[in-house]
Amino acid sequence: MSKTKYDVIIIGGGLAGLTSAIHLSMENYSVLLIEKNSYPKHKVCGEYVSNEVLPYLEFLGFNPFEFGAKRISEFELTTHNNKRIKAKLPLGGFGISRYEFDFQLYKLAIKNSVTVCQDTVTDAEFESDIFRIKTKSKGQFQSKIAIGAFGKRSNLDVKYQREFIKKKSPYLGVKIHVSGDFLEEKVALHNFKGGYCGVSKVENDHINLCYITNYKTFKKYKDIDTFQREVLFKNSDLKAVFQNTKPEFDKPLTISQISFETKNPVENHMIMCGDTAGMIHPLCGNGMGIAIRSSQLASLLIIDYLQEKIEKRKTFEERYAKQWRKTFSLRLKAGHTIAYLFRQDWLAPKLLVLLRIFPFLVSLIIKMTHGKLMEV
Repeated sequence: MSKTKYDVIIIGGGLAGLTSAIHLSMENYSVLLIEKNSYPKHKVCGEYVSNEVLPYLEFLGFNPFEFGAKRISEFELTTHNNKRIKAKLPLGGFGISRYEFDFQLYKLAIKNSVTVCQDTVTDAEFESDIFRIKTKSKGQFQSKIAIGAFGKRSNLDVKYQREFIKKKSPYLGVKIHVSGDFLEEKVALHNFKGGYCGVSKVENDHINLCYITNYKTFKKYKDIDTFQREVLFKNSDLKAVFQNTKPEFDKPLTISQISFETKNPVENHMIMCGDTAGMIHPLCGNGMGIAIRSSQLASLLIIDYLQEKIEKRKTFEERYAKQWRKTFSLRLKAGHTIAYLFRQDWLAPKLLVLLRIFPFLVSLIIKMTHGKLMEV
C-alpha cells in the first residue's frame, strides 16, 4: 500500500464506517478504511434494522432485499412470566445478518474505489491540522479528517481517556443463528430475569437469537447452556424457540463489557460514528439504524468542510456534536428509561397490562426509539 495520504481515514469497518466510506467516495474523496477483521464475519448484533435507513441506503446504491433481507412489520413483546403484547411497527424494518450486510457494503466500497486496509490501529494523533494514524503492520497514514467507527470498545478509547471506558460495564451479549419455524415478518423481544432476547429472521431463512444480560446474573451459572436452561427458559417463548430449532453456529458468539454510558460525538478532533459515539439499549432494537444515520450526518458535514463551506474545524466539530445530540439524545434517553423499567422484574408485567389497556402507547414508544425516514 504505497499511498499514505488520504482526504479521510475511517477507523473501523462496521456499518457506520462502511456507509461513510461509500458516501465520501461518491464525492470523489480519497478514503482509507482500516478494519482489523476480514470480511465476511459474524458479529454479536440484533440484526433488525428500521426502514428509516432505506432511502439513504438507496442513495448509496445498496438494496438489502437483493441479498435476501426479510421484510418485518410485526412486533411482539413478552415478559419473564409469559405475559405478551403484539403491535404493528409504525415504519417497519428488515432483517439481515451482519455477516451479509457488512460483506456486501464492503464490496460496494471497493467498487467505489475505497482503499480497505486489514490492520489494527495502534495510535491516532492530531497535530498541525493533520491526523497521523499508526497501524500495527502497514505503517503510518495521514489525513485531514478521521472518523472513529471502531465500535463498542477500543484501545483508542483508552488513549483518549474517554469517560465511559473508566467505568466497569456489567453487560454481556450472546448471539447464535438457528434454523426452524419463525414468522419472517415478526421481530420478537422476550424478557427474562436479568435481560432480554431479540428474535428475528435474516437471509437464508436463519433465525437470529441475540440476548443481553447482566454479567452478575450470568456468572452464577457454570456455562451458557446452564444459564439458558435455568434463566432464559423460564420464558416459555424463548424455551420453545431454543428447543425447537437447530443451531447453525458451532458455538454462540459472545461479547462482554458492553457500555451504554454517554459518549462524546467528537474526541481529540476525531468524528465518532455508530457505537463509538453512543449505543441505544438493544431492548429498543435499532442500533444498526443509528449507526447508519450517524454516518450520514458525519459524511454531509465532512463534505461541507472539505469543500470549505464550513471554514473552521471548530465550527465543523461543534455542528456535528450538536446535530448528533439533536438526532439521537432523546432516543438514547428513551432507550435507557425503557430498558431500566423492563429490568424491574416486578414492574414489567404491570407495564404490559398498561400497554394492553392503552395500545397506542406501544406505537408511541417505538416511535421514540426509531426515527423518521432519512432524507437524502
